[in-house]
Amino acid sequence: MNWLIFIFNIFLGLSFGIMVSAGVFNVLFVVGLVPRFAGKTHTARYERIYENCIIIGTVFGCVVSVFDISPLRLDKIFSAGLLIFIGIFAGIFVGCLAIAAAELLDSIPIFARRAKMKKGLGIAMIAIAFGKVAGSLLYFWKHFF
Repeated sequence: MNWLIFIFNIFLGLSFGIMVSAGVFNVLFVVGLVPRFAGKTHTARYERIYENCIIIGTVFGCVVSVFDISPLRLDKIFSAGLLIFIGIFAGIFVGCLAIAAAELLDSIPIFARRAKMKKGLGIAMIAIAFGKVAGSLLYFWKHFF
């Protein structure tokens, strides 16, 4: 009976991990981060390398966040350098993602014009903002998962 629970937990963990990673990659696809990088830097022939780096970075980040690496007893200088290295690239990624998301907001007026929304766009934007705030408060304050 104990092994059945263990197998069930493995199945749930893998299923939830696949769902979360699919959501992350979906956001990156919708925002168009990789094609934008390739277009701005004129390196479209290296687009597959960009995609592989995002996948490898995501897997590495998941492994480091899930498993305890303190038993490896990494040297303090090496671990500080690794932390700086990861921090720089994580900052670059988050900055580029924020810029891409801001550019995605430019599509809202285009959508409103095509949907023939004459009034109510401001109310819709405020409703979206209040919904995000309410969801964040529930998540952090009440630990509502």
